[in-house]
Amino acid sequence: MKKNVLLLALLVAFLNGCAYNPVIDSAGKSGTFNTDQAKEITNDLQHCKTIADNNTNFLSNIIFWIGSVDADTEHQSIYRKCLVNRGHSVLN
Repeated sequence: MKKNVLLLALLVAFLNGCAYNPVIDSAGKSGTFNTDQAKEITNDLQHCKTIADNNTNFLSNIIFWIGSVDADTEHQSIYRKCLVNRGHSVLN
């Protein structure tokens, strides 16, 4: 019974992890960019989500999550890194 509850909890956590919605400071500047990148946010969100979707699966998310200090899934990590590398200030 405890195994089933644990597996169900993991499944819910990972299904919620795939629904990651980054919080972005659209007025902020990130990295070496001199201007804010908010004008590209809609396009960047779509591209980064697609990249994360295409490069992760349920098993890779579990393995990544087990070793993650921040308890992130691989999907969240790729999504966030993509947005940061495109010049957005991601808060979560």
